Amino acid sequence: MFKEFEERRKLEKAVKEQDRLPPGQSLTLKFPVLHYGAVPVYENLSTWTLRFWGLVEEEKTFTWDEFTRLPTRTMTLDLHCVTRWSKFDTLWEGVHLQDLINQGIIQLKPDAKYCIQHCEFGFTVNLPIEAMLADNFLLAYRFAGELLDPEHGYPLRGLMGAVPGKKAETDRYLWKGGKWLRSLEFTAEDRAGFWEQAGYSMTANVWSEERYRRSFF
Repeated sequence: MFKEFEERRKLEKAVKEQDRLPPGQSLTLKFPVLHYGAVPVYENLSTWTLRFWGLVEEEKTFTWDEFTRLPTRTMTLDLHCVTRWSKFDTLWEGVHLQDLINQGIIQLKPDAKYCIQHCEFGFTVNLPIEAMLADNFLLAYRFAGELLDPEHGYPLRGLMGAVPGKKAETDRYLWKGGKWLRSLEFTAEDRAGFWEQAGYSMTANVWSEERYRRSFF
């Protein structure tokens, strides 16, 4: 126990010196599980689909086999949870929206400015498209070389993090990536998701410590 505490304290000091620890956060060596409601159970993925819709030139729906054949990226990201823990140098694999656009697989209409992530059980999350096109967002299905655990979003989640050592305006708290993702709706106007309707920040910038919507409190 003491050895783990010393290791955590040493690593936390290092990331502070590297200016990678946002205000109000503490380093964790674990990967805490936080979500609202039940964890969905998938006996197989034969009926699973991911839909791209709204302000797109052509609506697209992918099966699991089709989605996992799309171009992938492997990314190392720091994760910052609004509940004040941060986990550093995590390794993920998945599909990046910018790659789909570059290859013409998904074409957004000019007035598309925001994206609503629709997840199982009606859970939603809002993000500006510029944040989803940045280097710190991924449609992730592997963590540390393995498929996601159910509690962490299996089979697919939006993954919102921060590129190690590279502060960016698009660095958001982890909840801005929705677990158990089922569709992406592209819109012209922003729309509050599940946690945003409950009083959490619409923008959620980690460096400005945008945790809550001031109008709610």
